[in-house]
This record gives sequence, structure tokens and C-alpha cells, in this order.
Amino acid sequence: MRIIGLTGGIGSGKSTVSGMLRELGAAIVDGDTAARAVVEPGQPALDEIIQEFGEVMLGPDGRLDRPAMAQLVFSDEAARIRLNAITHPRVREWMAARVGEAAGTGAEVVVMDIPLLFESPLGDEVAEVIVVWVPMEVQAERSVARGMEEADVRARIAAQMPIDDKRQRATHLIDNSGSEEATRAQVERLWRVLTSQEPAGA
Repeated sequence: MRIIGLTGGIGSGKSTVSGMLRELGAAIVDGDTAARAVVEPGQPALDEIIQEFGEVMLGPDGRLDRPAMAQLVFSDEAARIRLNAITHPRVREWMAARVGEAAGTGAEVVVMDIPLLFESPLGDEVAEVIVVWVPMEVQAERSVARGMEEADVRARIAAQMPIDDKRQRATHLIDNSGSEEATRAQVERLWRVLTSQEPAGA
């Protein structure tokens, strides 16, 4: 079984590439799903977050107020570090369990889809990383086009490792700055390499 990381940046189209890989047969272990699961009501991480940041971070339904939490941590690095110390160990455990389940089904390729892969300890746990890249200005344009406030987008980009730095650390690169068809062609070629249907240098 081949375990590969997948990352990018806000507005890079990582979710699009993840979906294409899923269609081709990859087992996807999604970091965003993990991050939501570990802070559900009744989970220890949610209790610790409320102890650390106060009940202001709870919504009226008793769940984590994710927009409020995001607004805080993307403008306050110390708060982000404190939140990560609470959630990251639980996220790693959740994802490891899903990888184990994928192994049990005989999956040939498992893709760990993690937005902040290089910024987290999980970056040390995968030998290969797919980076979905677009120019930084395209990140901002696409995120704003999806309805986000530009100031919020810029804050999130500033809080993440620059996407060009991620590109330099990629084992496999998907340039998503063109058409969806162009991206799909790259993903299909990469899939053939990952499943040994085509040598990497072909």
C-alpha cells in the first residue's frame, strides 16, 4: 500500500484534485473531516478548547463555532499554536485509524488530504507529497470568487507556508492554474505513475 500526502493552499483546488484521485480509485483520508470529527460535542478536544479559549467559542447548538475559531487563530499565531496542540494529536489518531481501515480493504493507494501538511507533524509521516499549486494571486482570486472576504483570504494565506515553498518540497506537482481538463490530464498521468502503470520518467 502506498501512502501519499496531498496538500496545497487556500484556493489552490486541492479538493478538486482529491476528488479526481478518489474517482480513479484512491482511498482518501481527509484532514478536514478529521478536524471536524475530533471537536464534535462529547469529544475531549472540544472540552479542552472551551477550557482554553472560553465558552465564546461554542455556538448555540453546543458545537464549536468554527468561524469564530478560525477568525481568532488566523489572526493570532499564539492562539493557533495552542489550538494545534489540542487538536493535532487527535487528528493524527483519527487519520491513522482511517488508514488502517483502508489497508484492511486492500487499497493500493491511500491519499492523506491535509491542507496544512507541511505546517503540521503529519508532514514527517509521509514519504511522498502531492502539492496542488497555483500562483498566490490566483489563490486569492478564486477564494474571493467563492464568497470569502478578501481580508480574510489574505490573512489565511499569510498564516500558511507560501505555496511556492510548498511547490519546492513536492514529490509530485499538480499545476492547477489552467483548465480543469488540463488538471485532470496531470492527475491521470500521476495516477498511472502511482499505480506503476507508467514509469515516473516517462
